[in-house]
Amino acid sequence: MTLVFATHNLGKLKEVKALLPHLTVKGLTEIGCTEDIVEDAPTIEGNAILKAKYVKENYGLDCIADDSGLEIEALNGDPGVFSARYAGLEKDPQKNIEKVLRNLAAQSNKNAQFKTVIAYAKQETITTFEGICKGQIIEEQRGENGFGYDPIFIPESHTQTFAEMTDTEKGQLSHRAKAIEQFIGHLDKS
Repeated sequence: MTLVFATHNLGKLKEVKALLPHLTVKGLTEIGCTEDIVEDAPTIEGNAILKAKYVKENYGLDCIADDSGLEIEALNGDPGVFSARYAGLEKDPQKNIEKVLRNLAAQSNKNAQFKTVIAYAKQETITTFEGICKGQIIEEQRGENGFGYDPIFIPESHTQTFAEMTDTEKGQLSHRAKAIEQFIGHLDKS
């Protein structure tokens, strides 16, 4: 089975390909989609649905799309749906991390969670799957792997950030892995 994963983010694409080794997964560039798909829904789920529908309607291919966000308790769930552009429209991961750390500096509560919603567009239907990984934000960046907020997020019951973990270690814990696991379960039932 061939499936499009609606992303230009090579880190996300690599992660999803590793989680779905029994499928042929193609990114947007591989299907000739060079445009940025507008993500203007007010929720993470809404953005995932927008991207999956866009690929299905414009390219006629079965597609999964995700949207993810870092939700921090002390910041009332921010950056949330705005995680990629928290520090500005240029979507600079380092500036986003710096803004989170500035905004959390005076807070003692560092509880946070990563949330992913995957939307699966097949024929005329869209099905969604949600994954959550709870953890803590740390005050200094650690690790070279991963992407986004990975250098400042430590999942519950662990001592390493996502950026300090191998792809395999992160893949066993991550919010995206949990949503993909639900998606695989859905495929197995189909």
